[in-house]
Amino acid sequence: MIRTVLVVGTLLLGIGVVVAQQDQVKQTQAMMKGNGKNAGALAAMVKGEKPYDQAAVDAAMAQFEDTIKKFPTLFPDSIKGMKPDGDYYASSKVWEDRAGFNEHITSFAKVVADAKGKITNLESLKAVFPAIGKQCGGCHETYRVKNS
Repeated sequence: MIRTVLVVGTLLLGIGVVVAQQDQVKQTQAMMKGNGKNAGALAAMVKGEKPYDQAAVDAAMAQFEDTIKKFPTLFPDSIKGMKPDGDYYASSKVWEDRAGFNEHITSFAKVVADAKGKITNLESLKAVFPAIGKQCGGCHETYRVKNS
C-alpha cells in the first residue's frame, strides 16, 4: 500500500514538473511575442506604414520594460532543450553562454532606459528605434532557433 502511494505520488510530482515547464515555456513565448508585436508596431511607424501613435509607443516601451524585469525568470534551467510548438525556441546557447546572454539583457535594458521619455514624435522614434531593434536582433541572432 505504501509503495503504491509512493509510486503514484512520484508520478504526480513528475507530471507536475512537466506541466510547470510547459507553462514556463508558454509564458516566455507569450512575452517574446508581445515584444515582437510591439517592435513591429514601432517599425511600421518608422517606415511610414502606420501613422505615429504615442499610445502605441508608450505601450511598446512598457512591454519592453516589463520584459526586462521578468528576463531573470524567463529562461530557467528547467526549460533548457525544450522545443515547444511555435515558430521559435530558445537556443541551448542561452544556458551555455549565460554571461553573454545576460550582457544582451543588460544592453537591451540600457537602450530601453535611455529611450524612455525621449520618444515624443515620429522624428524621435526614428532616432531611437534602430538601437532597440539592434538589441533585439542581436540577441535573436545568437540565442533563438527557428523551429523546422
